[in-house]
Amino acid sequence: MVSSLLANVDVLLGFAILILTIFYRFQVPPVLGFLVTGMLIGPYGLGILNGGHNELNADLGVIFLLFTIGVDLSLKELWKMKKALFLGGTLQIVLTTFLTLIVCSSLGFSSSTSVFLGFLISLSSTAIVLKVLQDRNEVYTQHGKTSLAILIFQDLAIVPLILITPLLVGDSLSFEGSLSTVFLKGSLIILVFILSAKFLIPWIFYHVGRTGNKELFLVSVVFICLSTALFTSSIGLSLALGAFLAGIVISGSQYSQQAMGNIVPLRDMFMSFFFVSVGMLLNIGYLLDHLPILILASFALIFIKSIAGVTITFLLGYPLRTAILAGLALSQVGEFSFVLSRLGVEYSLLTEGTYQAFLAVSIITMGVTPFLINSSYKPADFLVTKVSGTTNGMKLIHGLYSEPIKEEQAEPEMKDHLIIVGFGFSGRTVSKAAKAAGIPYIIVEENPETVNQEKQKGEKIHYGDATFEAVLEHAGVKSARVLIIGISDSTATGKIVETAKKLNPNICIIAKVRNLQEMRHLNALGADEIIPEEYETSVEIFVRVLEKYLVPRENIEKLVNDVRANGYRMMRKLSGTTCCDSEFSIKDGLPGVDIQILKVGQGSSFDGKALADLDFRKNHGVTVLSIRRDSDVIYTPEGNFILHAKDACIILGKPEDLCNIRRFFESVHG
Repeated sequence: MVSSLLANVDVLLGFAILILTIFYRFQVPPVLGFLVTGMLIGPYGLGILNGGHNELNADLGVIFLLFTIGVDLSLKELWKMKKALFLGGTLQIVLTTFLTLIVCSSLGFSSSTSVFLGFLISLSSTAIVLKVLQDRNEVYTQHGKTSLAILIFQDLAIVPLILITPLLVGDSLSFEGSLSTVFLKGSLIILVFILSAKFLIPWIFYHVGRTGNKELFLVSVVFICLSTALFTSSIGLSLALGAFLAGIVISGSQYSQQAMGNIVPLRDMFMSFFFVSVGMLLNIGYLLDHLPILILASFALIFIKSIAGVTITFLLGYPLRTAILAGLALSQVGEFSFVLSRLGVEYSLLTEGTYQAFLAVSIITMGVTPFLINSSYKPADFLVTKVSGTTNGMKLIHGLYSEPIKEEQAEPEMKDHLIIVGFGFSGRTVSKAAKAAGIPYIIVEENPETVNQEKQKGEKIHYGDATFEAVLEHAGVKSARVLIIGISDSTATGKIVETAKKLNPNICIIAKVRNLQEMRHLNALGADEIIPEEYETSVEIFVRVLEKYLVPRENIEKLVNDVRANGYRMMRKLSGTTCCDSEFSIKDGLPGVDIQILKVGQGSSFDGKALADLDFRKNHGVTVLSIRRDSDVIYTPEGNFILHAKDACIILGKPEDLCNIRRFFESVHG
């Protein structure tokens, strides 16, 4: 038996490397690898470790996880999620507990044990779900944010659940006293954290940051995280709650991103210890002896939690697809359930056999969660497609939030317009540009609160999930010219591209992706332009460098245009598509020639002049291809066409000629 802490960690990491390497070859999620590592080296496996030294590491894993969740949020963002957080979280725990109570009572458990098992089962794994969503870049999707809000509420709910547990066995604990104690503790926490957010944290980071010492900043972040965790623990609350609140405090400061960068490596390391420690709790002999019944119980638990999660998310007003994905994401047992389960053993609410069965079922559900989340998208799409053909299909697809759709149906039909999917930062930026340029547009957004807020501001925004044909048809995709996809869900983006191209093969689709690896799939589906965030970041750095070297602005613009055009074309070729090799490109087929759109300014010498009189080709070396006036486009303007202020001219010519003529459009020249 290994007893040294250092040897304990060394053996744990060695086995983890071996098992994770094997699992990687079969594309098995790392979380399951850590669970199997714990089962293998724990007291019920090979007996190499007894788990005693690993409890501290496991606690640190949960602390750092909740801290990073808090840093990544903010009080403002938390308030935006208030409906899903408070209402959704409360209903999810109540409904799951109620369903569990019915099932367990029918199996012969006492009412107190049934309620307690409902408490245990209602909690889901923030660590596993968040890890899978982070790996898929879906934390900020609609189902990701909804799941995260409910998970945060569950983590916070562990405190009242611990207080309620003694009451289930008729403990003499005064409930009124508990409420007053909770109130006092809550007031103390609020006071301390308000003062910390206002004075203490900014003061510490300001003086630490002035030193420029990265190691000192890391130590400060860890100190604040652990100090707040110990503070909440000292007044009878959980360590994780304090760490989460510390993260929330830091998130409102200018130091949040630096703190996140420092703490993430530590979080990942200690979270691996946590999952190993969970695996070490399971009695493998008990698991093998009762494997069929435990698997059946695991499926029943997943079914109960999925039903509860889907129902609650749907009742909150989210689309059916979001409800299904969020419900399945929350279908496992969480890490805080293990903390609560020990209290159940202490109060004799769980027998040793029930406790082992609970551990086995919990670990099985944790193990299948990555597979369940990763494979949930196709069944969700299939189910929604089937439902859409029923009488009340659209109401089911769009949840209980159908009023905006009825209102929007009275709007006049739009043609040659722009469709913007997602009203995050990208969507807002594009809509402002479209509004300034006079381009007609429609926004499709699946967050009902955002739709309500923007509608009150007079924004042309529709509620719906753009992965479905009916929603895109309602936005006029068949008559639209351009579709902008600015959401973070790569799976949904692919589905939208595929659906839009099927409905309108001629529509130009511009999609945003997080990284270059996603480009191949979207190119194959028919996306015309793909903007990787990684690439745009490098372009912005390129611009800043040129500005520092005092390169003229017009030269910078030309270089950036060339980099974007040639860079994106190169990446499309590297992604395996062949269409770009055969298609004609102005830059490839006519070297040194470019196209720009120039608007006739107020007071310009071109205002009120006919094209024949201006003779752009002779006087300026450029050709006017077409002109847009308001919503009308004149594709081949005649010589007698008279230009007016605000006309947008699409002009072909050499870059230097286009640069020279620009000033004539802007002001008066003789």
